[in-house]
Amino acid sequence: MTAISSPRDKYNAVWIIFFILGLGTLLPWNFFMTATMYFTSRLKDPPAEPSSNQTVNQTVDGRDTRNILESKFNNVMTLCAMVPLLIFTCLNSFIHQRIPQKLRITGSLAVILVVFLLTALLVKVYVAPLPFFTLTMIKIVFINSFGAVLQGSLFGLAGILPASYTTPIMSGQGLAGTFAAFSMICALATGSDLRDSAFGYFITACFVILIAIISYLTLPRMEFFQYYMESSTSRPSGDEENKMNLLKKQSPDEKQPVVSLMEDDGKPGVTVLRIFSKIWVMALSVCFIFTVTIGTFPAVTVEVKSKVANGGGWDTYFIPVSCFLLFNVMDWAGRSLTAFCLWPGKDSKWLPVLVGLRVVFVPLFMLCNVQPRHYLPVLFAHDAWYMVFMILFSFSNGYLASLCMCFGPKKVSQHEAETAGAIMAFFLSLGLALGAAISFLFRAII
Repeated sequence: MTAISSPRDKYNAVWIIFFILGLGTLLPWNFFMTATMYFTSRLKDPPAEPSSNQTVNQTVDGRDTRNILESKFNNVMTLCAMVPLLIFTCLNSFIHQRIPQKLRITGSLAVILVVFLLTALLVKVYVAPLPFFTLTMIKIVFINSFGAVLQGSLFGLAGILPASYTTPIMSGQGLAGTFAAFSMICALATGSDLRDSAFGYFITACFVILIAIISYLTLPRMEFFQYYMESSTSRPSGDEENKMNLLKKQSPDEKQPVVSLMEDDGKPGVTVLRIFSKIWVMALSVCFIFTVTIGTFPAVTVEVKSKVANGGGWDTYFIPVSCFLLFNVMDWAGRSLTAFCLWPGKDSKWLPVLVGLRVVFVPLFMLCNVQPRHYLPVLFAHDAWYMVFMILFSFSNGYLASLCMCFGPKKVSQHEAETAGAIMAFFLSLGLALGAAISFLFRAII
């Protein structure tokens, strides 16, 4: 089979399905992250239920008045999300050939759906702050553990298709954050109670996950998808073809050793290392991108206070709009741009250089009006500085990460593409976990 004879993706149906699946992978986590006002409101001692249009004072004379559960919620939440994501993405890199793809994807989506239904029910039930904190972190661990298997499986699956089919996954993930942030702003505008808003968040997430399950189950019926799946499983590598030819030429009377089609005595780990040696630049680049991003967002960026509002209505909307919505819109824009532009190329030295330059955003955000602070001065007090930094920070995150994820599987032969996609997903998760760990340090030195 050749690319020339491949069928068309009619109505872009496969592209749309991968977009929906990408949306389903990150929407649960984004709804948890943007619902932090709801979670922290239930951690107060004594418990309080402020409405979503109220501004809660977190500092008095520069002192942090929150209890330990409130003040550490964002850091612990990020850590509980990213460490399981790393561990299970690593496991997926090795088990994806042993557990059927259908079971990995539908099973993960089903578990996430159940967890979100439980989360929605708990909105209406009173739970003391400490048990609520513990339950929330356990749910985050479950969501991200199965989300890691789901994400790794999807990127591996997309690696079999043309390079442009990684873009809908990345774009769908970007839309997940935008959708969650927009939902939160709508709730603020209507003056809904935090618990009512949170209930709506979680039910909406359940609905999207259900659509993702249905979409995936229709994927094998698509002729375009069937063609690439059959192509990846039926086409042996060049080395395998040579070995098979030797076996065919061998005379029945010749007693020669049987040639194994497994490389290096059948050790799968060696094969993974060999594939990694071809894609290590892309893998380390995507790892560094997300280390910088998660180390800063949301642990540092969510603590920035508006200098313009002076207690007005902008105080309520400042973080939802300039942090969550702006980040997710520009991140989505960056991810989506790779559908039209793939510069710099997969072998260009400019790509890792641009990735490395993103480290400048760490001190820039630290020097914004993050409160409370103890050590560093505020050099960029005005809201405009913060918003400009956020636009560049989020757009570069989406665009560069999407480029790396597109290019990684294309640097290996087709039969290795699924494993390469799983390896790329592992290093993406490694970056997330490293960022979560280093976020404690970034916040502490401010």
